Amino acid sequence: MRLAGPLRVVVIILTAGLTWILVSLLLGTQSGFSRLQQLLISPENMPTAEPRPRRYKCGLPRPCPERHLAFRLVSGAANVIGPKICLEDKMLMSSVKNNVGRGLNIALVNGVNGELIEAKFFDMWAGDVNELLKFIRTLHEGTLVFVASYDDPATKMNEETRRIFSELGSSVAKDLGFRDSWVFVGAKGVQDKSPFEQHTKNSKSTNKYEGWPEALEMEGCIPQKTADGQ
Repeated sequence: MRLAGPLRVVVIILTAGLTWILVSLLLGTQSGFSRLQQLLISPENMPTAEPRPRRYKCGLPRPCPERHLAFRLVSGAANVIGPKICLEDKMLMSSVKNNVGRGLNIALVNGVNGELIEAKFFDMWAGDVNELLKFIRTLHEGTLVFVASYDDPATKMNEETRRIFSELGSSVAKDLGFRDSWVFVGAKGVQDKSPFEQHTKNSKSTNKYEGWPEALEMEGCIPQKTADGQ
């Protein structure tokens, strides 16, 4: 008889708990049942969330080797979304930084220490190509040149401009056309063509946007120069 009181309490608690679970299920929510499951599952058996894939400098999926600079280039999309130039997790040029514009967006970087020298954009539709030539004519040996197009990269290009970009390692500067998409990393004094270049022609049959090809995105690791130029 002494156990009648405690048993009655246990029965009431169990009844209330089962009622709460049934009501939760009937109302379309399993919160009560889930909480009960959590109480019954031991910590070592608790399900764990999928780990997010790790991202490295500039969002690269893997780290660069030692003495290499991580970069990501994104060309502009049509004449709406501006380009981006990221180096070693630092955004050198972007719409957020308010230093990009129609034409060619160019960042000059010290090839030894990876420091930004200067970043400017040049309007290749209505601007003065001589301003661009002043910028790229007198580069120091080993200077890295990051280029991302936006809208129109080529209308004002002349023979000298195309020749200089070709000397910096470009394979397509000589054929770059109106509203083409172009991203490129070159360097002053290179002997071979750059492996870091992408180009999409403006073509009605393949354009992603009305009047423009799709935006380009390129990432990679660039070997740093040594002080003696090696």
